[in-house]
Amino acid sequence: MVGQQITIKPYEPRILAFLCNWCSYSGADGAGKAHLHYEPNVRVIRVMCSGRVDPLFVLKAFERGMDGVMICGCHPGDCHYINGNYRAKARFVLLRKFLSDLGLEQERFRLDWVSASEGARYARLVNEMTNQLRDLGPLTGADRFSPYTYQSLLTPEVGVP
Repeated sequence: MVGQQITIKPYEPRILAFLCNWCSYSGADGAGKAHLHYEPNVRVIRVMCSGRVDPLFVLKAFERGMDGVMICGCHPGDCHYINGNYRAKARFVLLRKFLSDLGLEQERFRLDWVSASEGARYARLVNEMTNQLRDLGPLTGADRFSPYTYQSLLTPEVGVP
C-alpha cells in the first residue's frame, strides 16, 4: 500500500531466568509483591535447586532465541540441598568459558545469589542484565546461536584415538 508507514519496534532483549525454588523464586515473588519496578523482559523457570540446571538447558535457551540466560540460587552456605549452589557455580564457570569460546559475550550468561528477602536485589539484577543486553543488541543473523555451533564441538570425531 502506498503511503503506509512502517513502524519498527525498538529491540527488547529476551532473558530466561532459572530461579531456585527456595530462595531466588521467593525473592522474585517479593519484588512483585513490593511493586518494585523491574523490566518485563525476563521469563522465569522455577527449579528446585540452581545446581539442577543442566548446561544443555542454557544451550537450548540460546538456540531457541533467548538473548540472555540468568541462573539465581541460594547464597553459598544457605542451599537447602547442602551444596547445590556450589555445583551451579562450578558448571557456570565451565559453561561461561565454553560459550565465550563459541563467540557469545559473557554478559549474556549470568549466575547470582538472591535470598527470599532480597526482592530489591532481584529487581536490580534483572534491570542490569536487560540494560547490558540492550547495549549488546540482539543475538541474530550470523551471530545467531545454533545447535550446529556446539554439537560439532561435543561430538567426538570418527577415527580419533
